[in-house]
Amino acid sequence: MTRDIKCEPLSAEAFAPFGDVLDCSGDPDRMINAGLCGRYHDLAALSFGPDGRAGISLFHARPRSLPYTFDLLERHPEGSQAFLPMSADPFLVIVAPDENGHPGSPRAFLTAPHQGINFFAGTWHGVLTPLAAPGIFAVVDRIGDTPNLEEVLLDPPCIVVS
Repeated sequence: MTRDIKCEPLSAEAFAPFGDVLDCSGDPDRMINAGLCGRYHDLAALSFGPDGRAGISLFHARPRSLPYTFDLLERHPEGSQAFLPMSADPFLVIVAPDENGHPGSPRAFLTAPHQGINFFAGTWHGVLTPLAAPGIFAVVDRIGDTPNLEEVLLDPPCIVVS
């Protein structure tokens, strides 16, 4: 038997327990470059742990579709992880609160075309889930030699529905 999770729109308020919404809708915080560029300033609380450093990687993920079945959640206890789509396509963001070292009830968010996200360190989340090709993302996260990945298989799996 699976558990159904209703997908909700991504908003800063709803996502606040899990991380930051990186959103460039609306007016920028300030204009720069002789008024030709709007800057949305300092949108994420990045952390890389005591033995880590910031890294930028590119991910190319296979697109999925709704309803979407998942059975894996992961977290990175040593650092934050930001996903910045390199296309205007929405993607699915799955998160769960921590309950004594294990994921609690998952939630699913659907991004708008102008949004990325930053998971706080230690946030349980699903894998990168684009809903359209090309599924290319810039990812800013911790680079280091100490372990920074914990995974949990869900039994039963969950299904995200629209």
